[in-house]
Amino acid sequence: MLDHEEQFLFKEEILHLANALSEAGALDNVEDLLTDVITSPRFDSEVFTLERSLQVMLGARAGSTLVGLLTVSPEVFDQVAEVPIAPEVHERLVAWRARFGLAIDNALNFLNNPDGIQGHNFSTQVALVDDRRVLQGRLTLVRYNNEPQFFVADANVFYALIADLLERLGPNTDDETVDAETLGRIRDALALIERRQLARERS
Repeated sequence: MLDHEEQFLFKEEILHLANALSEAGALDNVEDLLTDVITSPRFDSEVFTLERSLQVMLGARAGSTLVGLLTVSPEVFDQVAEVPIAPEVHERLVAWRARFGLAIDNALNFLNNPDGIQGHNFSTQVALVDDRRVLQGRLTLVRYNNEPQFFVADANVFYALIADLLERLGPNTDDETVDAETLGRIRDALALIERRQLARERS
């Protein structure tokens, strides 16, 4: 439960949010956004940017308040009824929380506390895309709960991922971070790529 000062601040934030939602078309626009997020095949990534999207739509303060309101505990949310806001705004807030709140809260908890990876596998395949052969990679990541996740993308996507990983890991790497065998594999793989690239340029 909120103490007296927290209740005052909470009600101030709700009033500010209600004013933002009272703008023409705001209620429908927010509902359309929430519906798009909850039904998106890229739900996790959409939830990750949800707060920013709401901030663009409603303003920084109101956008953050709405995300918090959708995921706050029931006893705190119930205090919204004590705030003098327009009935249609209150009705939408109640409906949004019932329809979207749990899914968004679970997704945010997962993003803030992601599963670790206990294993992986990577393979390549050649796909026919628009009458041309395209090298693709297939990445399997195994979570600690033994649930696998599969990712398929063109080779250039994985090369960009590898470059990002090395650029960010490199500055913090020491003797204990990477063993000599793994470092040798990275060195050999880069050398092979460079040789093949050089051969193509000469041909």
